[in-house]
Amino acid sequence: MAFLRKSLYVCLALGLASLLLTGCWNRRELDDLAIQLGTSIDKIGNQYRVAVQVVIPGEVSVRTSSSGISPVTLYHATAPTVFEAFRKLTETSSRKIYSAHIRVLVLGESLAKEGIGEVLDMFSRNPEARTDFYLMVARNTTAMQVLKTITSLEKIPAENLFYALDTSAKTWAPTTTVSIEKLIEQLVMEGLSPVLTGVKVVGNAERGEELTNIQEIDPAARTRFVGLAVFHKDKLVGWLNEDQSRGYNYIMNNVKSSAGHLKCPKGGLITLETIRSNTHIKADIQGGKPVITVKLKNVSSVSDVECRIDLTKPETIKRLEKEAEERFVELMSSAIKHVKETYGFDIFGFGHQLFQAHPRAWEQRKDKWDEQFEQLEVKYEVDVQIHKIGTTRDSFLNYIKE
Repeated sequence: MAFLRKSLYVCLALGLASLLLTGCWNRRELDDLAIQLGTSIDKIGNQYRVAVQVVIPGEVSVRTSSSGISPVTLYHATAPTVFEAFRKLTETSSRKIYSAHIRVLVLGESLAKEGIGEVLDMFSRNPEARTDFYLMVARNTTAMQVLKTITSLEKIPAENLFYALDTSAKTWAPTTTVSIEKLIEQLVMEGLSPVLTGVKVVGNAERGEELTNIQEIDPAARTRFVGLAVFHKDKLVGWLNEDQSRGYNYIMNNVKSSAGHLKCPKGGLITLETIRSNTHIKADIQGGKPVITVKLKNVSSVSDVECRIDLTKPETIKRLEKEAEERFVELMSSAIKHVKETYGFDIFGFGHQLFQAHPRAWEQRKDKWDEQFEQLEVKYEVDVQIHKIGTTRDSFLNYIKE
């Protein structure tokens, strides 16, 4: 009797436990899905042209890949709304597009000029899509053309765009990465307008679509990141060049590492590598007016000496540090001056810093912040320290016979 009672309790416990197991009620088989890694959106008239780069699993695998076959395929469709265009892709794709693995979203320049808010709304609502993909703006070409350019180091073009931008942003100051979460945050944040990295196709774009493009040492076409796209609210209004983009990223504390050169006293150049960089922006009210102070602390090393200079002398290092500080001020001030004179609105978040530090002062100024930004006083406090000069203390260039 005791044994039957015990068995009954065990069965009852197992039955109750099974109620807690939800199972995979919404599972989908991999064979039923088309894995989307890259997306491009262009504006064609009044409609959206959506293109998705879908991976072909058999061609990505090292063991089963077949020579002469592209590892990805491209599907595209045009419709009045972005979501309709995605669903319309099933007219040519035998599988439903699966967006959980998207790596990059390339926005066409014409679309960006009209506004990207409606496009971002769909991506932000999609519970399936990841949020850590990078956004970029196609420059002087269509977004679909960027996505169609085949690359050599990475089998999948979308993966190449993702890793190339990620690497460039970590080692080269003029580029930066922006995820959809960060972009939406910047769009709704007071006193800040967003920027995105630009990308273009260099070379013969048509040949860039062919597999022969990666069979050459010097491919006929490549994708290249160039400049930062400046947005006012959600509309593209212009671009920053390389030095202006560099200055912007130093102000925004986006720089992890980079390189830049200085002129040597007797001619030639010397290159400094940024090892660490940290920027802090302080907003104050002085004399009834807002004043911004940009504090930059930079740790660098000497990486390349192409001139005759004695690095063993402490005064030489001090002089290089001073010149580097002046160069950073020049980069940041020229970026701010260009934005003030050309666009007349704040892309640096100075207004947001004022809002955080002096909310009452911001409330009095926010409605006319664009006008006040053009007259805004910006001060700079830059500290550069050169910690290393490489494995060679003195350059052999100083001892080459005349």
